[in-house]
Parts: sequence; C-alpha cells; structure tokens
Amino acid sequence: MTHPIVIRRDGPRPLLLDLFSCAGGAAMGYHRAGFDVHGVDIRPRPNYPFPMHQDDALDHLARLITSGEIKRYAFIHSSPPCQGKCALTVGTNRSQGWGGDHVDLVPPTRELLEASGLPYVIEQPNGRAEIRKDLTLCGEMFGLGVLRHRNFELGRWTVQRPVHVPHRGRVRGWRHGEFFDGPYVAAYGNGGGKPSVPELQAAMGITWTDVREELTEAIPPAYSQWIGAAFLARTALEVAA
Repeated sequence: MTHPIVIRRDGPRPLLLDLFSCAGGAAMGYHRAGFDVHGVDIRPRPNYPFPMHQDDALDHLARLITSGEIKRYAFIHSSPPCQGKCALTVGTNRSQGWGGDHVDLVPPTRELLEASGLPYVIEQPNGRAEIRKDLTLCGEMFGLGVLRHRNFELGRWTVQRPVHVPHRGRVRGWRHGEFFDGPYVAAYGNGGGKPSVPELQAAMGITWTDVREELTEAIPPAYSQWIGAAFLARTALEVAA
C-alpha cells in the first residue's frame, strides 16, 4: 500500500528518515532542501547534526512499518554499507581475505522500503550491480573538490537524469609510484597523497565533523540537496495538478 504524500508549504517541514546515516552528509543536504530529518545508524554518531536513533536500520524500519509510525515520514533515504563490493575496496578486500564476509544489505533494504509504501532512495557507489542506476551524481556537477560518483535507485518516484559534465582533470595523489596533481582530492583511505581533514571538509562541503572515517564515508550534501529539491518540486506539481 502506498501512503499519500502531502507536503504543506504553510506548516511543518516534511519528515525524512535517513537509514544507515553515518555522520549526516546526506541528511544535511535534505535539510537544506526543505526536510526535517531523523537518522538511524547502528554505531554512535555524536557528530550527526539532527535527531538520530542508534539502532539497526532495518530493524528500526521494520518496527516503524509494523506500528504504523512510518506514516509520519514523507521520504526515506538509505545508504546500505557497501565495503564488500564497491569498486574502490573490492580488490583490497580480496587481498586481505575478508571481502566476501560482508553481507549484502541492499536486497533486504529494498524489500522493507517497498513495504513502507513511501518514496525512497537507495544510494551506492560505483561497482554495485544490485541497484538500478536511475540517477548518477558527481562532484563536478556541483563544483566540488571531489568526483565521488554515486548511484541512486529511486523507488515510487522519478526525476530526469542530469548530464554528467566532463571532469576538469585528475584526482590528486600517487598512482603506481607516480604523483599526479589535479583539481580533485581523493575522499577515501589514507596515505598516497590523500588530503588532510581540512581539505576533505572543504572539498566535500562538510564542516560539522572532523573525523576522517566519517568524511570518507559521507555523501556530499550537495547531492542530497539536489535530490530532495527535485522530489519536493515534483510532489508540489502533483499536488497542484
């Protein structure tokens, strides 16, 4: 069953559920687009800038569906952990002998999102075959100092895909013993010419956390601000019609 979505412009902001929320890169973008946000993450996230629950994201979503409290929300964003198969880590994972141990959380996440009756997003980096690439965003589309390609599967709503603009150069860092300069920093890992924490903060557009792990896992807020604004604009048109 699909729950009706009513977005009031003269009342409270629509409420968004941010699953696997990490430190809130996606959450901040949705907030800037016009949502209030509740986060859910299994780890403590003291830097998360909005109200959050420390809980297993899928268990939390299942309880909201069962209790009917899911109807409080207008939209769900989800970023299931990806280290087992994403393009940046799969080679390292195999060489360390533990890449195959990661559980693929995309299918159970999608199943619960469908059961919620709400419009949703599933976000993953390149290398994931398990989601539809309904939307692909890149830092260059927003003038950021990272490329950070991210794919999004859209459930119960659609948006026109933006054009993937050409990159201005290389990602700065060492490759096979040779150092390359460029307009982008590598927002993952350590060493190899990786950026400092202040450089990461500036490149990603994230100021509320200085924890490197949280910065390297985050979605730039510009991405989710674009998605959130697109969803709200589409909803407004549907209500007006």
